[in-house]
Amino acid sequence: MHPPNSLTDAAFIQRLLLLALLLCLTLLSYQVLAFFIIPVLWSAILAYVTWPLYEWLLRILKERKTLAALVMTLGLILLIGVPVVIGGFVLQQEARNLYSQLQGQLFSGHLTAPGWLARFPGIQQQVQDFITSINANPQELIQQLRFWLQNHLSYGKHILTIVTQNLARFGFVLLTVFFFYRDGRQLIGQIRRALHRILGARTDNYMSAIGSTTQAVVYGIGLTALAQALLAGVGYWFANAPNPVLLTIMTLLVGLIPFGTPFAWGGVALWLLANGHMLPAIGLSLWGIIVVSWIDNIIR
Repeated sequence: MHPPNSLTDAAFIQRLLLLALLLCLTLLSYQVLAFFIIPVLWSAILAYVTWPLYEWLLRILKERKTLAALVMTLGLILLIGVPVVIGGFVLQQEARNLYSQLQGQLFSGHLTAPGWLARFPGIQQQVQDFITSINANPQELIQQLRFWLQNHLSYGKHILTIVTQNLARFGFVLLTVFFFYRDGRQLIGQIRRALHRILGARTDNYMSAIGSTTQAVVYGIGLTALAQALLAGVGYWFANAPNPVLLTIMTLLVGLIPFGTPFAWGGVALWLLANGHMLPAIGLSLWGIIVVSWIDNIIR
């Protein structure tokens, strides 16, 4: 038997401790950077798919990279931020008007059921009985609502936290995409040189394949969302929906989410139905199912 080598054991323990320390540092780094990983990926994708437009703008501006990156970033803000702000303002106004109307009816004791419920006799009777009980004693309902709101304020705080986090992520995306535009060439060169040391000559093939795949997926999603939004906008116009241009823009944004477009035109169809426009609602639904949804498969 050979005596134990204390030097070998010490070296093994030292390597084990270094490995454990490296794992701990990696986990801690991930905890710190987890909030920024998704925004950075989105920034990289946005910069990559719009890079041809950036290079065209760069030639127009005589290779002034900072100015071209700033113009591209402002363009993204206008393209994404303006429709969201307009939609939020319109939604706020509609919600305020609905709240004022319901509040006035409630305090006067003359809360009424929507007229379109008459087409559904079973549901209408249940809703009418509920409304009758409210009109008999509106103060009791108000107290119950106040009690419910006081016990569920945490939901509002949770929603506010989510909205604030998403706004912060969106701001970080715009900040990061500016630097991707401005310093993208140097960054790609550094990544290519680093990968050449690891993968050798295969690096160019891998990067070309990754780039082509990314472009195909993102352009496919973008073109599909654009085509579906335009076709849905035609349906909104013929159905005489309010603000068809705004609804088309909102449909485009929702269409970027997988399976999101049916919720857009379906919501408009439900709104038309709720306001007594049955034939336009049915027509818009058929247009959405037959035309808008099928264009997805054709483009992809």
